[in-house]
Amino acid sequence: MSAEPVLRLTGLVAGYGGVPVVHGIDLEVAPGEVVTLLGSNGAGKTTTLLAVSGLVDRLAGTVEVAGVHVSGGWRMARLGVAHVPEDRGLFYDLTAAENLRLGRPGGRRGKRAGTVPDEQLLAWFPALERVLDRKAGLLSGGEQQMLALARAMAGRPKLLLVDELSLGLAPLLVEGLLPVVRSIAEETGTGVLLVEQHVALVLAVADRAYLLREGRVAFAGRASELAAQRSLLEAGYLGEG
Repeated sequence: MSAEPVLRLTGLVAGYGGVPVVHGIDLEVAPGEVVTLLGSNGAGKTTTLLAVSGLVDRLAGTVEVAGVHVSGGWRMARLGVAHVPEDRGLFYDLTAAENLRLGRPGGRRGKRAGTVPDEQLLAWFPALERVLDRKAGLLSGGEQQMLALARAMAGRPKLLLVDELSLGLAPLLVEGLLPVVRSIAEETGTGVLLVEQHVALVLAVADRAYLLREGRVAFAGRASELAAQRSLLEAGYLGEG
């Protein structure tokens, strides 16, 4: 990659209570690039994202965001990292509009330089316009995921982490959301690291892919290359080979 990565993991070992779940992960995400992290349940995908955000113990290795070596004491949002967790992390008693305001520094409406204005967020996710005054807890699963993505992008992050975008969503909706993530990366220069179980769909929009197996990288390369290696994918997900 020619541009300086917005994320570089070198030899990352991370886990819970001092017990490693991922072992020696090397991974990079460039500006404007969509990278997908694949693997079966328990392979270490969520743990990797949480380690980047500083929410689980990093036992060895390094994490760099936009060239800055990150220690456990950093506030990741200040470095330009936004994380959409598996549970979407919304404030369900607040309206959609209030959730969006919380995604910006100081809760501003997005006219400030360095943030994404409401108009752009709604251009990416037009279905949100009609539910801005509705509490997030009353939205459909698809609307909640759109809101979580829009809130994460409101502050124009350098790096967007998305864990299980498709959780609880119909495949047709996922098929529509993934190209939006692709457009967001291209239009803003945000690097995206995406965990997703709809393998064929995500490989069709991602630039590169990493396949984890038992906490270790089993493949790192172009998404199109991994899509063509059916046996490797089956080994990663079914434990064969």
